[in-house]
Parts: sequence; C-alpha cells; structure tokens
Amino acid sequence: MTLSLAGGPLPEPEPGQTFSREQLERDHGADPRAITEVTRVLESLGLAVEQSSALTRSLRVSGSSAQMEEVFAPGLGIYRSADQGEFRGREGGLEIPAELDGLITGVFGFDQRRVAQRRFSTSTAAAEPLTPAQLSSHYNFPAGTGAGQTIAIAEFGGGYFSEDLMAFCAKYGSAVPTVTPIGVNGAPVLTLAEIQKLPKQQQQTQLDDSVEVNMDVQIVAGLAPAAELLVYFSTFDEQGWVELLNQVIQGQPADAVALSISWGLAEDDPSWSSGAVQAIDQRLQTAAALGITVCAAAGDDGSADQETDGRAHVDFPGSSPHVLAVGGTMLDGETDVVWWQTPGERTQDGGGATGGGVSTVFPRPSWQTVQVTSVNPNPIDGRVVPDIAALAGPPYYDLIFMGKDSPNGGTSAATPTWAALIALMAAAPSGAWKPSFLAPLLYGSAAAGGTVGASGCVDVTSGNNISSTLGKGYDACPGFDAVSGWGTPDGTALLTALNSAP
Repeated sequence: MTLSLAGGPLPEPEPGQTFSREQLERDHGADPRAITEVTRVLESLGLAVEQSSALTRSLRVSGSSAQMEEVFAPGLGIYRSADQGEFRGREGGLEIPAELDGLITGVFGFDQRRVAQRRFSTSTAAAEPLTPAQLSSHYNFPAGTGAGQTIAIAEFGGGYFSEDLMAFCAKYGSAVPTVTPIGVNGAPVLTLAEIQKLPKQQQQTQLDDSVEVNMDVQIVAGLAPAAELLVYFSTFDEQGWVELLNQVIQGQPADAVALSISWGLAEDDPSWSSGAVQAIDQRLQTAAALGITVCAAAGDDGSADQETDGRAHVDFPGSSPHVLAVGGTMLDGETDVVWWQTPGERTQDGGGATGGGVSTVFPRPSWQTVQVTSVNPNPIDGRVVPDIAALAGPPYYDLIFMGKDSPNGGTSAATPTWAALIALMAAAPSGAWKPSFLAPLLYGSAAAGGTVGASGCVDVTSGNNISSTLGKGYDACPGFDAVSGWGTPDGTALLTALNSAP
C-alpha cells in the first residue's frame, strides 16, 4: 500500500520560480515527527513500513490482507468489468486508526480498477505522415538535439520495443538515444518477445498498450535525438499513478526537465476517487515547484471525453492547474486546424477529436488570465484546457511498430512533441529563461506586447471539438480558446519570447 501523509500547503510558484528538493522537503514536506508516529502505530498493528519520503509525503506499507482489513477496513472484494476482467476492488470509505486521524490523507493500493486509459487514435488517413524533420520545420523548433536533457515518459501498460526504435532511427539517419525503462509499483518492463509468450487475450492488451509506448519514445527520439529518455512503466490503478510521480519527483534515477503523460480519464469519472485526484494533483504541484513541466494529453474524444451523462468533460491529469495541457490539431494544407474527425470521438472505425473545455473540479488558477464560458449548466470558473496544441490528426506521425510503418497520432502524440520542444529549449545556449513549469509563463506578458503564448505560438482559429454523443462543445477563435489554447508551437519564437519576457 501507498499512504499519503498530511503536510503544510505546497507552494504555488510564481511564474519562472523553482524550488530545490531540499527546500520543498524542509518547508513543505511531511513532518518527520509525523512519519515517525505513523510508522510506530502501523508497526504496532502488525504492518511493515518499507519506505518513507518526506518530500513526496508518502509511506510504502505491506501486510497480509487480513492485517489490512483489521487496520483500514477496506471491505475488499473481487469485481469484474468488460475491459479489465477480474480485479480487486472496494466500495465506500476507509477507516483510519484513531491515533492517526489527520496524519494520513489517503491510502492507495486496495483498489486495482483501471484509471489510466490510452489517449491515441489509429491512423486511417492515406496522406503521407510527417517525418521528424518535417515536424521540426513546421513548428520552427530551435536548432539542437536536446543533449544534456532528460525527458521522462509515463506508461501504464505495454512494452518498449528497442528493435523498432533502432529501425526508426536508421530510417532517418539519427543516433539511437539512451532509453532507460523503469518498472514502478511492481509493473513489469516487457519486451516484444515476452509479450508474445503471454496468453492470447493478455498478449493483445499488452500489444495495444505498446502502440502508445513506442509512439511516445519514437516521437521524442525523432525531435530531440540526444536527450536521454526515462520510460516509467507503472500499474494502471491509483497507486500506480502516485508511485510513478513519486519516483519522478525524487529524481530516480535522474532529474527530468519534462514528463510526458499520454494517459488519462475524465476528471469526474467515478473510477477516480476524490482522494486519488487530490494525491496525484499534490504530486503534480510538487513537480511544478521543482521546475518539471508535466505535459498531459487533453484526450481524444472531444467535449464528452468518453462520458455519456449529457455533460461536457475534461481529462485528468490534463485538467490539473499544475500541468501543461496539450490539445490536438490536424493539417488543412499547410494550416493547423482543430483536430476533429467524424464522429468527434473514437470508435472502432476511427474518428476522434481533441479534448478541451472547462474543469468542474479545479478552479481557474490565478495565472490563467483568460476565461471561457463552460457549455455545462451552473459551471464553476474552472481551469481551462488545453494550454497549447500540436499535431494529433491527419497526416499523423511517421512511426514504426513491430517492424512495420505504422503512422499514428492523437493528443498522446502531441504531448511528447511538446516535451521534446521543452528539452530543446532547455538545451539551447544560455538565455534569460531557465527551465521551469512552462504553463504559467505562457499567460504572462511578452516584451513585444501581448502574452508569451501568443508570441510563441501560431494561432489556431478554425474547428471545434463537438462529440456526436453530446452535440455541443467548444470552438476555435482568434486568440486563446478551449480547443487549441494559445495554438501550435513556433519553437524559436517561443524561446525568444521566454528569454525576453519582463
């Protein structure tokens, strides 16, 4: 089990401000005395505390099912769903030992239901997909290879196929980057050969998830070929999210300038517990304070985000105010327009559209100096998603999967594109901008007038993200909007705007 512990308010860093791990642990982490007390009580109840971190406010705890029932009364049961099969779960609240009331804020690991869904759309277009060089040119990426930078990638299933990466790099004459796969929370790091030995149903599930993994890796490798890649494989449940973020925050095994997350679920989907959303967001806030830009996909199912309750939804963790939320576009000739393919959401026959809209969970942060009216009745003044966008639809990205050309896209392709750009900007010759959480900076003033986002992005003014099952959504417009944010990157202009911002 992973326990989240209480602590003081985490800092909301001013744009461009970063903190050291030592500062955060000392001033905003869990109180060491509280860790000692929680450890004492749990061990007296027969549980073993395996690991603790004041920085991430976490404890790793183990014990038998009977011991866990005795201490936390989770009411465990075996459940079944069409997409997951059998899994361990629970319903209702947990009981916290009375002497630990107020010290423990969350317990994760009892419930294994899936809360990480892939955000990708399989290509059906006949147009020639874009090569890394064409993407770099289209988005005017700054010169460089990302040397000296580390990009983390979050995965919740599938395997890394090194042979496909080598074939991809050979196709474009680039060096194969250093890729370090890392297992988290007991998740395996699978190769293609290992997946092919699994039972047929498990094999297909892992191969489907592997499409996401290898797309993420190849997009970053093509755009920032000298950056080092840390690919974290975690379990797709709530505990898996918490533990993956814990490792990134702690810099295990290395510090990353950006974390790319191409997975998510509607922020108010009942599969999320409110405690998990809070615990994950706290860790995203810690990452932002450390200067790590977490790039999160806005989703591939338009304004409904796979929900069927007649309301618009946005994806989490993309809706967190502590991430850079990435929407999707497609090309109309040479022009970026909002990604929308009939019916505006994914089906077995294709389709899809960028996520985007107004959060019903997170208030609009003070730095997000724009406002969008929600299409939902009685809305809050919520966080607006996305902040920016990149290619998600036709003509897609040129990729290789299982040895064959396999063009693909989705906002989960746009997300590592932005992670690669951040690494390129961080590796650029020294300027005024030092790597820090990027999202708030986009809404700040630019030296030439307007905002950094408007100066460093190409405005997307055409399209919408209306899901057919919902019948309403959000439109692109001049300036900021809830389907493309500030627009697609002009990488060199963005770096200039960041370097010259007041």
